[in-house]
Amino acid sequence: MAGARLPRTSRGWSHRHGIFKALVFIFSSLCAWYSGYLLAELIPDVPLSNTLYSIKSIGERPVLKAPTPKRQKCDHWAPCPPDTYAYRLLSGGGRDKYAKICFEDELLLGEKTGNVGRGINIAVVNYETGKVISTKYFDMYEGDNSGPMAKFIQSAPSKSLLFMVTHDDGSSRLKAEAKDAIEALGSKEIKNMKFRSSWVFVTAKGFELPPEMEREKINHSDQSKNRYSGWPAEIQIEGCIPKGLG
Repeated sequence: MAGARLPRTSRGWSHRHGIFKALVFIFSSLCAWYSGYLLAELIPDVPLSNTLYSIKSIGERPVLKAPTPKRQKCDHWAPCPPDTYAYRLLSGGGRDKYAKICFEDELLLGEKTGNVGRGINIAVVNYETGKVISTKYFDMYEGDNSGPMAKFIQSAPSKSLLFMVTHDDGSSRLKAEAKDAIEALGSKEIKNMKFRSSWVFVTAKGFELPPEMEREKINHSDQSKNRYSGWPAEIQIEGCIPKGLG
């Protein structure tokens, strides 16, 4: 019949069903909001571009990167065998690039150690222990230091290694006695030294170094080729000295 009303029980059930649906909706909304909040906290905060790049990179071949080269003693390119000593000699360059002597990764002489100067720089090392005995530089541009240098070289004990490098000028006041003392240790260039020649030399006292080992190098000043105005470019030698010689 038109206009007939629903029974009271039916209206009550519809009312309760509507409330239930509203509660379910509110609960679902709260769950969705909380889930989104947790997800936002768990996902790292990275730019969208990075995320897109990561998705794009899936399936691509991995890029293989070469490992960073391990630093070797005295900055050698390749490591010395375990039964040898590593050394590197570098002459000075101009006025400001000081000479260096490195032995077994220890800077024996250089600007950082504060024991380098104009002239001929020398380091004496105990061959059997690998420990430095003494270092000294002798100014060959001013003062009478050639004689004291000759005595210093001659006083080096047997079974020692001697490393020599120039900085600035090492020849102006270099006298025959000192040249003879260095030549006696095997130098073939000491008597060819000229004004501001760059020179490096490694030798041994009381035993012989391997003949194939690079022991000496020289570079003369040449106005058409000099790197530092009136000075030639610095030079260096490096290598590995076998233990147990002699």
